[in-house]
Amino acid sequence: MTQNPPAENAFLPGNGATAAFVESATALLGPRGLTQDPDLLAPCLTDWRGRYTGRALALATPASTAELAALVRLCAAHRVPIVPQGGNSGMSGGATPDASGGALLVSLRRMKAIRQLDATSRQITCEAGVVLHDLHEAAHGAGLRFPLTLGGKGVATVGGLISTNAGGTQVLRHGTMGKQVLGLEAVLADGSIFSALTPLKKDNRGFDLKQLHRGSEGTLGIITAATLRLGPAVAQRAVVWAGLPTIHAARALLLHCESLLGEALEGFEVVPRACLDAVLDYLPQARAPLGAAHNWHALIEVVADETGAATLTDRVEAMLASAFAAGLLDDATIAASESQAEAFWALRDSVAPAERAIGPAMQHDISVPVARMPDFIEQAVAAMEARFAGTRAVAFGHLGDGNVHFHVLAPKGVERGVWEETEGKAISRAVHDMVTAWGGSISAEHGIGQMKRDELARLGDPVMLAMMARVKQALDPEGLLNPGKLIATN
Repeated sequence: MTQNPPAENAFLPGNGATAAFVESATALLGPRGLTQDPDLLAPCLTDWRGRYTGRALALATPASTAELAALVRLCAAHRVPIVPQGGNSGMSGGATPDASGGALLVSLRRMKAIRQLDATSRQITCEAGVVLHDLHEAAHGAGLRFPLTLGGKGVATVGGLISTNAGGTQVLRHGTMGKQVLGLEAVLADGSIFSALTPLKKDNRGFDLKQLHRGSEGTLGIITAATLRLGPAVAQRAVVWAGLPTIHAARALLLHCESLLGEALEGFEVVPRACLDAVLDYLPQARAPLGAAHNWHALIEVVADETGAATLTDRVEAMLASAFAAGLLDDATIAASESQAEAFWALRDSVAPAERAIGPAMQHDISVPVARMPDFIEQAVAAMEARFAGTRAVAFGHLGDGNVHFHVLAPKGVERGVWEETEGKAISRAVHDMVTAWGGSISAEHGIGQMKRDELARLGDPVMLAMMARVKQALDPEGLLNPGKLIATN
């Protein structure tokens, strides 16, 4: 099923139609809410990874849901495409406009109010422009916490996190961003406001439309606010660094942890030896947590609220003792302080920048069924290195979620930028083919955006793709919301 393409040539800088629209939008939003200043636009036109750069007609920053709704109605009347943007921290180019210069870039950064925080119900209603770090602080101030975090928490916004259904390091226990959404408010393509912020334990009035926006990447509507679940504050945590002989041993240790620790197990990350070595070279002050070298490492976080804090350390020590007795690990250490715990996490979080310092790489955010991940890693690493001479493949990340970051590093001496567009693309196709053959997903937590749009069209289930296209056609028949992202159109 196809959708009507937006009027891409009608709104190019310099023509009369553009001037009329900009004049009307400026009258609506005021000079603070709409700008065409190149210096203010420039930071918004390139994606987080620096792979995509586009142009925009202007940057709009509405101050309220009503103001955004009026702006979207104006865009619909003039057939101006809209590219919503949160913190511009996405990994797939989903918030970057194309090169035509005809789209309006819409940022909700001025909509950052905490509308309500109910500590008794453990719920918070906040606007889409609230930054994740500030959400954490608001929850902490009420003696609670918001149970999702990631490396970009200082810039990522609530709206963007829901639109991409972001993951992070706590998904093992709490699920993705979409799982935290209890209610939602969004502006649709015709400027109408979908309001479902009130959380209900039971509601069987048909489709759960609020969840339709989860992972839709701004192609169905622009999220303006959400009601989110909060959890009890962490009273105690234990962070463990373990050395392991194989990735299969890591999977066995994960199952052991789940069996003995239950919901106290918050995170289980794996890091191969090559990645840790790269980080230690990259961070001069960093130190390996264990004395000897190991082929694989597991970073384990276990937490407790006040009811379980007193026994947490004993439970973790008992888990490790039984794991040693069962031959599930070679060595392990428990962080002796918060600073050491943060140092362990810094090693894990520095894998990607350490890799970039080495040279170009093709990065894949993939998932396969959790139980099959060790076999997949072993076979995929061997297959890619055999097929593409001189490359080195590594996998690290959220083993407990069945989601790892599978990266293929370029041979030494290649030209950055050129290699990615030539052999790099062939590598990504090969990785995606293998993931699909294993029943997995080519995008576990980073979204599709424009980077994987064509690959999704190539490999996605035809029935699923057709259903997505029909939903898009129904909610955005003119194709004005985030064109060129997620859904390939003819």
